[in-house]
Amino acid sequence: MTLKISVIGTGYLGATHAACMSHLGFEVVGVDIDPAKIASLAAGTIPFYEPGLQELLQSELATGRLSFSSDLSAISDCDVHFICVGTPQVADGLAADLTYVFSSLNAIAPIIKPGSLVVGKSTVPVGTAAKMREQLLAINPDTDLAWNPEFLREGFAVEDTLKPNRLVVGVTNSKTEEILRQVYAKNLAEETPWVVADLPTAELVKVSANAFLATKISFINAMAEICEAAGGDVTVLAKAIGYDPRIGNRFLQAGIGFGGGCLPKDLRAFIARSKELGADQALEFLRDIDSINLRARTRMIELVRKDLSEDLRGKKIAVLGAAFKPDSDDVRDSPALDISAQIQAAGATVTVHDPKAISNAQKRFPALNYSDSIEECVKEADLVLHLTEWKLYREIDPVQLHSLVAQPIMIDGRNALDRDKWRAAGWKFRALGRSEN
Repeated sequence: MTLKISVIGTGYLGATHAACMSHLGFEVVGVDIDPAKIASLAAGTIPFYEPGLQELLQSELATGRLSFSSDLSAISDCDVHFICVGTPQVADGLAADLTYVFSSLNAIAPIIKPGSLVVGKSTVPVGTAAKMREQLLAINPDTDLAWNPEFLREGFAVEDTLKPNRLVVGVTNSKTEEILRQVYAKNLAEETPWVVADLPTAELVKVSANAFLATKISFINAMAEICEAAGGDVTVLAKAIGYDPRIGNRFLQAGIGFGGGCLPKDLRAFIARSKELGADQALEFLRDIDSINLRARTRMIELVRKDLSEDLRGKKIAVLGAAFKPDSDDVRDSPALDISAQIQAAGATVTVHDPKAISNAQKRFPALNYSDSIEECVKEADLVLHLTEWKLYREIDPVQLHSLVAQPIMIDGRNALDRDKWRAAGWKFRALGRSEN
């Protein structure tokens, strides 16, 4: 029997998972309470930018295997139900808001058929899955719940879903594991590592991975600050320690730190949950990691003042990048926009360019100026900031840009531009963790 799958919540995670499950050959229905989102997806349009996803969505809709609905009854004959809703940070603290997770469970529990499996994919505090399973079985005893954390990288979501580097499943019995083996049979045939865990361990895998990545990013940013004070070069330091197989070279690029809708809030929710468990001392270092990350943004503003003036009133600043990372239009907790807004609050006129994220940036920071053209963005600028490492920024001709600005000063907040090339073109060039010489 071929399983029929439902995906509850069709945001970034849900839309990607639905299209990819269809591509793996399953009949899939995605459901959401937002009729506009459902209409957009049903028409083959994703309401955000993710390379390759819209093309995949359209091809899967054409097969007839994939559909979308705002009517929950559409899932009644499905065998496996993936919960893919958001878990944002609560407004008045660090913890995760689980409202959408539990409301989704309560909505589907009474209507799913006997023998169904509910699978959580949302990132939740440890202990959530056990509570959800207890709640599900109280409503519909002939069902079960498992946990299957997602490890999507924005910009690589389709690849990470279709060809994951590991599959983690939190289960309470062999029957639920066997159902999940059927779901991921094609991945297992390609020898994707299969990690079976209990529910709490499966929940902890995702937040632990994020905490480790955050630690690595903040570590190299702390080293960048030391390099600046000592006259060293953090790019050479990172290259040298990256050759050590115990360390590796991934996530050792010093810059303005991490952002986005997942890493910062997951880190803070992990801290909050550890306190609830009485184990907050074990994760006390994560508070420092968060602080180092935010300090990297402050240091960029300090460098702007150092190169221009303590008084930024009347200065014109051009910012290249609004998204928190390239190949994404996500501006949630974007370091680039946070820095831009703080500089404008100090009295400067700030104009921002981004190839994909301007629309989202305008909604979150309407007071900033925006430009669809790099040339217009930098025109008569006193200083240019490179804050999101899009490929098109690395391909800029610094000679051409030199003729457009009022002062040829570039601060590379991502250590991604060719310093020698920019300096040869007459620019004063600075990057975090590198000497001015």
